[in-house]
Order: sequence, then structure tokens, then C-alpha cells
Amino acid sequence: MEAEVNKMKLMFQKANSDPDYIQYRPEYEIKTNHSESASKKNPVTLLMESLAIKSQYQTLHACFKPLAVGQKETKSCVCATVLKTTTIIQELQKQTDLELSLWTKEKTVAGQLKSHMSEL
Repeated sequence: MEAEVNKMKLMFQKANSDPDYIQYRPEYEIKTNHSESASKKNPVTLLMESLAIKSQYQTLHACFKPLAVGQKETKSCVCATVLKTTTIIQELQKQTDLELSLWTKEKTVAGQLKSHMSEL
């Protein structure tokens, strides 16, 4: 789940940097590859197109932002449920004086989940 969150963060970072790249790329291409025809190209048109693309990327970023928030909330709920379940199992083990072999690592898992919860 954390890998998915990191992947979404990288997507947002890329979405933020892509419009800037798109804006400056045509100017760089004209200067380096088409220096003889650079005077024939209309830089205002290129700038307007790049600004439109940047606006589209910002709109896309705004659409994905609620998804990231929802994913964070879902992760929080899942972690809280697992922690609650672990606590219930520990209480049952204390009451019955039994320890199931499947749950011997529960304290480690609970500690890991608590550390992940603090990151949220």
C-alpha cells in the first residue's frame, strides 16, 4: 500500500514538472535544431500552446488530488482496523492463557503499523 502512495506522489511530482518541460522544450528545439528557421516560427503561438498544455496538466492534477486523499484515508482505516484486531487477539490470548503460533509476531506487526500510522 505504501508503494502505491509513493507511486502516486511521483505521478504528482511528474505532473507538476511536465508542463514546465513542455513549455521550455519547443524553445530549446527551435534554438538548437532550427536556428535558420527560428525567425519564421511564431514564438507567441508556441507559448500559448504550451500554456494551454500546462493548464490541462494542472486540471489533471486537481482531478487526482482527491484520489490521493481517499487513498490516504483508506490506508488509515485499514491500519486502524488491523491494530484493533491485534488488540482484540491479544486480549483473547490473555483471557485464555493461550498463544497461537500464527500471532507470535503480532507485536512486531503492531509496531510497524503504528510507525506507518504516524507517517500519515
